[in-house]
Amino acid sequence: MIAIGCTLGFAVVVGVLVATSPGWPRFRESFLSWSVFRSSMPDILRGFWLNIQIFMVAEPIILILGLAVALVRTTKSPGLLPFRLAATLYADVFRGVPTLLLVLVVGFGLPALQLSGTPKDPVVLGVVALVLSYVAYVSEVFRAGLESVHPSQRTAATALGLSERQTLRYVILPQAIRNVVPPLLNDFSALQKDTALVSTLGVVEALRQAQIHESLTFNYTPYVGAALLFIAVTVPLARYTDRLARRAAARQQAGGGGAR
Repeated sequence: MIAIGCTLGFAVVVGVLVATSPGWPRFRESFLSWSVFRSSMPDILRGFWLNIQIFMVAEPIILILGLAVALVRTTKSPGLLPFRLAATLYADVFRGVPTLLLVLVVGFGLPALQLSGTPKDPVVLGVVALVLSYVAYVSEVFRAGLESVHPSQRTAATALGLSERQTLRYVILPQAIRNVVPPLLNDFSALQKDTALVSTLGVVEALRQAQIHESLTFNYTPYVGAALLFIAVTVPLARYTDRLARRAAARQQAGGGGAR
């Protein structure tokens, strides 16, 4: 009850300070116009559906390629050294390049090469850029999960007569993936927001629709509407991530860890 009372009191104080500030009428007119919100939201919703489609296409590809890069980087086979070096170089370079810059380079650079079979659809090019960027991050998450599995798990699987492939499939991967679900969900949330970056290629998604309506009305309320749509997706995902993290911490405290 004390926590609820303090929270409500804090919210009331903040609300009063904002509502009584000298610039509040101008702010409300520029950012919280109900008429502009109502007229712009149908187009923004249609644009946001494209954001969701981009996310749904890119995410499975990122998971598969990210896991593949992580497996290459963790292999100990001497014959795969060139692939390990290439995977390491890829992860280091693409994690160092800002995603927005990568979207611009891929979106405008690939068509400029005029190579046969190069996609020209800006949506496809945007998906390619997001995949290239996020595979580098996700591969590091998977690699950390693979390395978090205790070596005794591999030794026990070998003692039971499992082959290297069976050990990886039935022992190592299930534990590694369970360990990295919370950080993977954080990457999902970031990817959903970064789908707005494809607007720099001329794709008419939620952010571009908000920009169009803002240029017509000289009012920033459409940006607020677009932000609310992204928040409606990312906040529940963030809370679910926190829940999974608490469950993982509880398992570790109970002595479960990665042995089960």
